[in-house]
Amino acid sequence: VIVRPFMLKKFEDVPAILDSLREGYTIAVIDIRPLKSKDVIELKRAISKIKKTADALEGSIAGFGENIIIVTPQFATIHRAEQPKPVKKEELERF
Repeated sequence: VIVRPFMLKKFEDVPAILDSLREGYTIAVIDIRPLKSKDVIELKRAISKIKKTADALEGSIAGFGENIIIVTPQFATIHRAEQPKPVKKEELERF
């Protein structure tokens, strides 16, 4: 297993990330800050393409902070903290 950092400077950087993920043993740590500061539409397009590949490979994808995305292969999972359940209005009225 390789943890490999990537810098997403332009949309054309996506194929190298996808090729690495398709090998099956790479956990990609992607810094999206450069593309985010240039072109948000291209960033959304790039993330969508990466997400589709991660889904096809049965991997996981998650954001860490505002500028990092982690993509894992099928055998690795990303821990996601449970979000507190919203309290319903009816439940509050009981107290």
